[in-house]
Amino acid sequence: MGTARERLLDATEELITAGQVPPPLEAVAAAAGVSKGGLLYHFDKQSLLHALVTRAVHRFDERLTAAAAQGLMATAWLRLSAPTPAERTVYRAMMSMLRLTTTGEFDLPPEVGDAEQRWQQMLTAELGDPIRARLVRLVGDGLFMAALTGPPPTPDEVEQLLHQLGLPTTAPQTRP
Repeated sequence: MGTARERLLDATEELITAGQVPPPLEAVAAAAGVSKGGLLYHFDKQSLLHALVTRAVHRFDERLTAAAAQGLMATAWLRLSAPTPAERTVYRAMMSMLRLTTTGEFDLPPEVGDAEQRWQQMLTAELGDPIRARLVRLVGDGLFMAALTGPPPTPDEVEQLLHQLGLPTTAPQTRP
């Protein structure tokens, strides 16, 4: 079932996905099965949202790092930029949460900027060209926005983009 902290983050994610942005702390506590005091032991409103964003960044980072180890970071970036229908709901909820940054209600944790720099460096290392790496990042950003605002790109469309950009779709073979 996870720690109380993880249950609180899971509950927050579920409430945000359901459209409660930001979710009331009482609702988070109730959904996680803890008292409001139990929630406040772990988080205030700002730290709860920070922890949720940080967790999402870490999850994304794990997937990209694993792909980079196989020489497929650019490919993974583009594939992850076109979310599945289930991921699309979560991504939309996270984007709704980001609107809070414009009101001053929420500031992104520094892990977001750190991760963006790390991902750009990983792409540059893999592709050997910072401009090509930036191009892949921007194409991924476009795929992401298209998935959030209209019909998402199909897996076939993403594979065609990978082909057009000359990116591998499977791990490079190494010779013994």
